[in-house]
Amino acid sequence: MDNSDINDENFATLFENNFIETNKLEPGQLIETTIVSISGDTIFLQLSGKSEGLLDRAELTDKDDKLSVKEGDTIKAFFLNSKNGEMYFTTKISGEKANKAVLENAFESGIPIEGIVSKEIKGGFDITIGESRAFCPYSQMGQKRVENPEEYIGKHLTFKIIEFSEQGRNILVSNRAILEDELKKQIEILKKTLHENMVIKGIIKQVQDFGAFIDINGVQALLPISEISRSRIDDITKVLSPGQEIEASIIKLDWTKQRITLSMKALLADPWDKAQTKYPVGSKHKGKVVRITNFGAFVTLEPGLDGLIHISDLKTDTRDDNPEDILKKGQNLTIQINSIDIEKKRISLKPVSAAMEDKDYKKYLEPESDTYNPFANLLKEKTKKTKKK
Repeated sequence: MDNSDINDENFATLFENNFIETNKLEPGQLIETTIVSISGDTIFLQLSGKSEGLLDRAELTDKDDKLSVKEGDTIKAFFLNSKNGEMYFTTKISGEKANKAVLENAFESGIPIEGIVSKEIKGGFDITIGESRAFCPYSQMGQKRVENPEEYIGKHLTFKIIEFSEQGRNILVSNRAILEDELKKQIEILKKTLHENMVIKGIIKQVQDFGAFIDINGVQALLPISEISRSRIDDITKVLSPGQEIEASIIKLDWTKQRITLSMKALLADPWDKAQTKYPVGSKHKGKVVRITNFGAFVTLEPGLDGLIHISDLKTDTRDDNPEDILKKGQNLTIQINSIDIEKKRISLKPVSAAMEDKDYKKYLEPESDTYNPFANLLKEKTKKTKKK
């Protein structure tokens, strides 16, 4: 035997050793292998030089029937059984394949199983897995505390067996353990793709008074009410609702606490960038009273741009010190810019009375003369009408 024959023999041995030894597989055994091909409803797995494993395509598709894998990908799967020379694998065990021996193996190997939530019983739920029954406590159903148990009845869910005793007469399962494992995997994926200041799209899952919870590829993020708009929002349900798709910027990522904070406001132009040019000192504008305090009233000039009328500028001849007796929330009024501080983002305002507005255009009127001034005459007519009223 020459060196080439030895090298060929060593290579062949090494090649064979890299394949899974199919004759040693036991039901429930976990393997890591490569997807050879995908055809129709079947995914073919690499086992040895002469055989391939079969996996149901539906196990690796999402709700839209989109495959999460491709040829050449490495996956983990559990050996189920061998029929007519073909070896079947699964990523989870369904009820129809789950006899007592398979369930015990699933418990020992940590294989996920599928079951039907048949009914609510004391302390939790009765789960049907093939011909077997299992118990899932309230604390092990879903990711959060169970508020409406009836919503789970009849559902096909995936569980992990956390206790198997008395030859299968006592089976305890957890749906939460499966969800937590999936969440950990999804977080590891998102860690590589998400970063602060990144713009993402998400679906609103829940709306609360303090903000909305957003789903980002299976991971939950928070959109605080203060980060929805540059305008003040009193009722979040008027602007956001469950199922709505939103676009937002990631303003904080804390993987240790698994917290993602979003902002829709960050994608909007900042009105303070042009405030000094748009609202010079002395200029007059229309505004709406949005908040009244014991020291004055806040007036919105435009979304995200509020100014303060100090109480000292609100006092009338009656010397009333209560701003709420002078102005009302939602009231529209004309104001004048007293001062503006871009760095501190503060605008000081004062109200412009009807008398002051009238005085402003009276200064354009000319003394009595023979000279005709159309603009002056127009203002005179306006003055006469105002006085008649």
